[in-house]
Amino acid sequence: MLLLALIPLWRHTVRAYARAFTWQSLTLAGLTALTAYFSGDAELYAVAALLLGLKVVVIPRLLARMDRRFGSEIQPYLNATTSVLTAGVLVLFAYIVAEPLLLASRLPTRGGIPLALGLIFVSLLIIVSRKRALTQVIGFLMLENGIALLAVLAAYGVPLVVEIGVFMDALMGFLVMQIFVYQIHETFESLDVEQLSRLKD
Repeated sequence: MLLLALIPLWRHTVRAYARAFTWQSLTLAGLTALTAYFSGDAELYAVAALLLGLKVVVIPRLLARMDRRFGSEIQPYLNATTSVLTAGVLVLFAYIVAEPLLLASRLPTRGGIPLALGLIFVSLLIIVSRKRALTQVIGFLMLENGIALLAVLAAYGVPLVVEIGVFMDALMGFLVMQIFVYQIHETFESLDVEQLSRLKD
C-alpha cells in the first residue's frame, strides 16, 4: 500500500492516481480479510467486503467520470525527484515515531504499524504538494486508507460498527469534496487551487 502511494509522486495524471488508489484499496481489503482469518474476527470479513464495494468499485467509477470531464493533472508544486526523496524521509520519520509502539505491542501485526504511519505521512504529502483539487481529493482518500490500515494493524481488527461509521464519514467527505471540485471548476474553469487566491480580489 505504501508503494502504491508513491505512484502519484512521479505520475501526473488523474488516471494514474485513481488506479493507484484502487489497487491500494484492494490491497487494504485483502489485508483486512487476512487479519480476519488469523484473528478469528468474522466481522472483519464484512469490513473487507465494504472496502471492496465502496473503495474498489464505487469511488473509482466516480473518479473516472470526473477524470473524463476535467482532464489530466498539471505540474505539482514539487518535482518527482524531490517528492520521492521527501516521501523517503517521511517513512524514516514514521519508523522513529512508531518505535515506542512497537516496543509496547505484542500483536503479530505490529511490524506493519510504521508502514501504516508512513502511508499516512506520504498521503499528507500528496495533499499539500498537488495543485489540482481533484488530485488532492485522491490524496485524502489515500490518507483515509492509511488510517484504516493503522486501525486494523494497531488493534488487530476493529468492531464492525466503528468501521461502518468510518466508511460513512469517508463517503460523505468524498461527496462533499466532489461538489467542491465541481464548484471550483464552474467558477474558475480550472481545478488549480491557486486560482482560489482570486477570491481575495
